[in-house]
Amino acid sequence: MLDTKRHWFKGVEKMVGKLFGSLPLYPNDYTVFSGVMAVFACFSIFRGDLIVGIVFFLIASILDFIDGAVARYKKMSTKMGAYLDTIFDRYVEGLILFGMLFLTFPVILLPGSAWIFLILFGSVVTTYAKAAAKEKELVNQELKGGMMSRGERLILLFLALVLGAIYPDHEYMLVVLIVIAILSNITAVQRVWSAISQNK
Repeated sequence: MLDTKRHWFKGVEKMVGKLFGSLPLYPNDYTVFSGVMAVFACFSIFRGDLIVGIVFFLIASILDFIDGAVARYKKMSTKMGAYLDTIFDRYVEGLILFGMLFLTFPVILLPGSAWIFLILFGSVVTTYAKAAAKEKELVNQELKGGMMSRGERLILLFLALVLGAIYPDHEYMLVVLIVIAILSNITAVQRVWSAISQNK
């Protein structure tokens, strides 16, 4: 849903772009730094240091916002930059989930690792449904929307980590992960159906 509401953040984006655009860094530098922070977040979560992992995850997410803001403010937006940003977005999310695989979860219908796999599966299919529809020229405009786009997934992953830090048994953390898994796959189906319905 948030990917269709980017105009809500235009004022903040402009302010951030102006602030960080004055630094001697390119937009792609922020993109790479976000990936580095995600690696630290992954390692921290793997070790069970969720509070440290939350801090690195938050920094990675902020840097991901900064790169686009700086690129647009300095009029340095390029296809290569957009491509790298997309790739690093997937790595950031994947690294956070990979770190979570090593945590101990209670079993709620399925093991925690299975729910994490379903999140990854839903995320990949959601992204691929959009890319494939464009590649096969099934749609005139990029597929967006759905119940759980990347923005919502990151917010809920952040919430899951906070709950995991507060409640060591990780039960509430797993509940949030289950919600992400279900809604991510519903979103994937929504995007596939959107592409199909536009070609009936």
